[in-house]
Amino acid sequence: MSYNVGYFVGSLSSTSINRILAKALISVAPDDLEFSEIPIRDLPLYSQDYDADYPPEARALKQAIAATDAVLFVTPEYNRSIPGGLKNAIDWASRPWGENSFDHIPAAVIGASIGQIGTAVAQQSLRGVLSFCNARQMTAPEAYIQFSADDFGEDAISLSPRTAEFLGAFMAEFRDHIQRVLTVLPR
Repeated sequence: MSYNVGYFVGSLSSTSINRILAKALISVAPDDLEFSEIPIRDLPLYSQDYDADYPPEARALKQAIAATDAVLFVTPEYNRSIPGGLKNAIDWASRPWGENSFDHIPAAVIGASIGQIGTAVAQQSLRGVLSFCNARQMTAPEAYIQFSADDFGEDAISLSPRTAEFLGAFMAEFRDHIQRVLTVLPR
């Protein structure tokens, strides 16, 4: 059995270190996890005015989440919180009322920063939002990555042994979390 994991990169930048982290996570993930990025760049700003007729980008977002077994959030920290683009995507996916795409979905949160606290505050903010959305979050291990080019290499796959081991353990635990949640709450 394999699991389809949709992943969100919280930064809209094509050169984001969190995009590099996402590639690194995929490279060390268990073989039975298949990944697809859920794009958020082209979403308009959410407004309740759209609830009766979602635009195509928002319908595509909800369809992408529906096609997954679990979601992985790889996010930077902006002003001690989550980036606006990511929050906007969560708002679209959790609406209209009663059609929350994150209800009971297995989820994990990770992020990288050049700072020493490595997105800890953003992750706590995101966890609060995901709790309200009723996502089934992996609560441990937590992973606050202080990004260093020496640890990730130029291709995001030439990881230092220490980084590969840590990220591999995180992804193995995420895979086990997905299995546990879906055993009890099949999608």
